[in-house]
Amino acid sequence: MDEQHHSFEQLKQVDEGGMEYWSARSLAKLLDYSEYRHFLPVLARAKEACSNSGHAIEDHFEDALGMVVIGSGAQRELQDVRLSRYACYLVVQNGDPSKPVIAAGQTYFAVQTRRQKMANDAAFQQLKEDQKRLLLRNELREHNKQLVEAAQQAGVVTGLDFAIFQNHGYQGLYGGLDQKAIHHRRAGRDHARGSPYSRNSIKQIRKLQGKSSLDD
Repeated sequence: MDEQHHSFEQLKQVDEGGMEYWSARSLAKLLDYSEYRHFLPVLARAKEACSNSGHAIEDHFEDALGMVVIGSGAQRELQDVRLSRYACYLVVQNGDPSKPVIAAGQTYFAVQTRRQKMANDAAFQQLKEDQKRLLLRNELREHNKQLVEAAQQAGVVTGLDFAIFQNHGYQGLYGGLDQKAIHHRRAGRDHARGSPYSRNSIKQIRKLQGKSSLDD
């Protein structure tokens, strides 16, 4: 699959004012919803969660018109919603966890949120680099346990089933790359810096966090 069309970060767009956003229709496809109408209830739940958390819905969910290509190759204008990063987080949290990419997405955002809090914590900043990496790896291990639970709820029972389940989640979030390919690409970048566990590990975390917080 083409990474530019299927990875979450590559789906990001920037408006005239320099604000990042995601198209709800594009996100629906990424999250494996066959038809946009099946995605609308998820959007509704995400909006409700946004309101319940004390945020203004209109700050994170903006109705818009988008151009889509129809079967004949012509373009057609359809209703869409511009989502903030926080809105995407809420959408994933309210999606169907039986979908591998949803389950992986929930782990992605949970880890991302936790790492953001840790990165802003003064005590965390005073740790040595290897201590930071150990702590972050432990965090990821804990969230992977949650991914296993989600897989079991989805009817994934054998080790092979889970490997397939997890790989599908990775492929949805990382532009078609499977877990092995992601590890190989990151290892190559770290090796280029001279150490398999260099500062690039922390940079990868910040890259996942993006330039904006979830509340942007």
